[in-house]
Amino acid sequence: MKPTQLTISVDSPFDFHQCLTFLRRSNAEVMHVATGDAVWKLFDVNGRLLLGEIKKGTQGLVVTFPADDVTSEDETCVERYVREWFDLDQDVAGFERLAETHDLLRPLVREYKGLRLIGFPDLFEALAWAVIGQQITLSFAYTLKRRFVERYGREREVDGVTYWAFPRPENVAELAPSDLRDMQFSMRKAEYIIGIAREMTAGTLSKQQLRTYSPEQIQVRLLELRGVGEWTADYVRMKCFQDKTAFPVTDAGLHQALKHHLNRNEKVTLEEVWTIGESFAGWEAYATFYLWRSLYGNV
Repeated sequence: MKPTQLTISVDSPFDFHQCLTFLRRSNAEVMHVATGDAVWKLFDVNGRLLLGEIKKGTQGLVVTFPADDVTSEDETCVERYVREWFDLDQDVAGFERLAETHDLLRPLVREYKGLRLIGFPDLFEALAWAVIGQQITLSFAYTLKRRFVERYGREREVDGVTYWAFPRPENVAELAPSDLRDMQFSMRKAEYIIGIAREMTAGTLSKQQLRTYSPEQIQVRLLELRGVGEWTADYVRMKCFQDKTAFPVTDAGLHQALKHHLNRNEKVTLEEVWTIGESFAGWEAYATFYLWRSLYGNV
């Protein structure tokens, strides 16, 4: 069978290598396989699992499906996912103009030029990952996510490599908190994730619905969810809704990066972070993402 290819147009500035570098930041990642020149992703298209290899092409990105026949509808779904995943519809020229006038951002944007804000197009994955990561180390968060995905997600093996799709909310909604406890989830986190899954399964929470809301309304709705505080809501707006003004002001990584780049011995205060954030106005999420990227070094 001849592989099917899908070409996705991309506007400059965009650097796929920079995006791949970010995607390779953890060897424990279970949701994709990133190499030096490609990322492999298992797409859940209306319940059908399609394996795609994403590479840089002459006119943007090229998604190759080596083992599947895909329909035009499949291609539309995959392109929508990829465009959201890499934030391809964002006009980031404004961010680069801001950075050139900003002493803190200028060296970061020059070093990582073309990096896009890589997110989580799936709302349940974004919320579950944010809850998993609350108040634990990033490495342990990756461990919990892998356990969760490998137990309740769906898998597909191609050429000896196993790829995973994130658990669907309707499957997680049927669980009891004790089902997650033996994977070292706290009782609270288990309750939160199952509760979110149940809301999504019941139809009272959906990305499609939230897309019709203003950023402020999305924030309010997310905060109504048990287990979702200000940081989680800001993070989900940033990573799932491509809200460039979202600003997770209490984020530990953001504070760590600011301390480093400001050459501070002491921690930055919350008030200082808010003040610095005002200088990012309109691009708070991108500024945060580039600061996060700087923490990983040359991964």
